[in-house]
Amino acid sequence: MRELLIVVDMQNDFLTGALGTPEGQAVLPGVTALARDWAGELVFTRDTHTSDYLNTQEGKNLPVVHCVQGTEGWQLAPELDALAKERGCKVFDKPAFGSTQLAHWAAMEHAREPFARISLVGVCTDICVLSNALLLKAALPEVPVRVYGSLCAGVSPASHTRALEAMQVCQVEVV
Repeated sequence: MRELLIVVDMQNDFLTGALGTPEGQAVLPGVTALARDWAGELVFTRDTHTSDYLNTQEGKNLPVVHCVQGTEGWQLAPELDALAKERGCKVFDKPAFGSTQLAHWAAMEHAREPFARISLVGVCTDICVLSNALLLKAALPEVPVRVYGSLCAGVSPASHTRALEAMQVCQVEVV
């Protein structure tokens, strides 16, 4: 059986842009190394908004324009973008925290050829990593879902830790 690695939202705006954090920047080398060495299936997600972001529910609750499709901030970090293109990886553009499209695709792929495990890394632990891990766990309850905690970064160190704890309670393995 194969293994799937999902690199969540490692985009410029979450690293050095509008919502960038030192913690996000700090995990980039490790995420890149894991993705580069990954022998199984590798996919990426991109937080994707339009120019009317501030008029959306998310934009009203987080009024920081970020990851507008086609902008530099929306692009994956250069080293990950190059890897995704080199390997022809699937990239899921998601308009919300979690991607139902990703969960559906994973379920269809699992039916075709089972996954032994699904792993996630990326940002933000407490928003998009958490949302996608739980969607995948709901879509594929018998497939082990793992999050590399040291290769994720949250909005803050405290919320990162809380998110990892919440995922563990939901039977997501945190390593």
